[in-house]
Amino acid sequence: MTLSLPHESLDFSSTPGNPPFLDTMGGMVEDPVPLSEVRRILVIKLRHHGDVLLTTPVFSTLKARVPQCEIDALVYSDTSAMLTLHPAISKVHGVDRNWKRLGPLEQATAEWRLLSQLRARNYDLVIHLSEHGRGAWLTRLLRPRWAVAAKLSGKFWRGSFSHLYSQPGHARRHMVERNLDALRRIGIHPEAGEKPLTLVPGSDAENRVAVLMANHGLREQGFIHLHPASRWQFKCWPAEKTAALITALHQEGQTIALTAAADDKERSLIAAIRDKTAAPVVDLAGQLSLKELAALTVKARLFVGVDSAPMHIAAAMGTPTVALFGPSGELEWGPWQVAQRILASEAHPCRPCGLDGCGGGKVADCLTTLAVARVLSACKELLSTAAS
Repeated sequence: MTLSLPHESLDFSSTPGNPPFLDTMGGMVEDPVPLSEVRRILVIKLRHHGDVLLTTPVFSTLKARVPQCEIDALVYSDTSAMLTLHPAISKVHGVDRNWKRLGPLEQATAEWRLLSQLRARNYDLVIHLSEHGRGAWLTRLLRPRWAVAAKLSGKFWRGSFSHLYSQPGHARRHMVERNLDALRRIGIHPEAGEKPLTLVPGSDAENRVAVLMANHGLREQGFIHLHPASRWQFKCWPAEKTAALITALHQEGQTIALTAAADDKERSLIAAIRDKTAAPVVDLAGQLSLKELAALTVKARLFVGVDSAPMHIAAAMGTPTVALFGPSGELEWGPWQVAQRILASEAHPCRPCGLDGCGGGKVADCLTTLAVARVLSACKELLSTAAS
């Protein structure tokens, strides 16, 4: 169950203090947002870990351009580590994905508690950065003076926001820039220096990783961080090719730190990789939190992985990145503003297709056919560049 009200009961067109966002002719109110009057902002991003991390330039830019404001975030609770300790964020509110598994009364109580917390903040501006319907009805319930979201169809959606920003259609545009389009719509045009990703591991994560590195003999800038797994199996390179890469890197004198989430499928992939190589690795699979993963990768000479949250974490930490892409698009999701080499098939004009493997079969030929030699060469190039 989701706490919501029928759309027809959410008519705020005559509510005092909440001006209508649709005029009588059905067009949008085009008045610019007077930023000097904004004191508190809520940014909503209800997506996965990497998606949330790619919103961090929005917070940095807002704080730089509207320094008097407090900026809060609303995300799924399990993704909050992507934003906590961010210097521009005052509060991170969370929606627990497990609420829907509670009984109706317990879920309603949790939803009401969150709504009460958000209402108490008295937001002047809400920026909704996904297509989640919760953002529309929540904006109506919070009654900010201004609200921004992507331009989607539907009278209820369009009437929930004062400003709608256009999507680029078929043009391929990085998700960081698409998020920043919400700010452009209200008159904030970010400069290049305002766009880096921001992820702060924190002292607890840094201290634990320092202990782990000491215990395993890992030296700062003396190892390669390899994260071969993704929550989406069709984004993963075959275990035998990953193992061959590890063997080749070991023969080049490189030390490998291997990581994965504490997930049965990811652990199985790591086990299969280790079974296929005799090269020694430091296996930290399932042992690190997201903050600790960031604290580890910032110490590495190089990160190697597939399109996944850890790839975005490596970019946020400034670690040179070799990224393998299959069905997903590197122009939209590639490592952001970091030294990089992106490996993608040139023999499959159908990519990026966005499918969960060819024909939906969970195996993507464009990824599985990537040659080990190409990936190894990319690693050598970045290592050489970093050393010079």
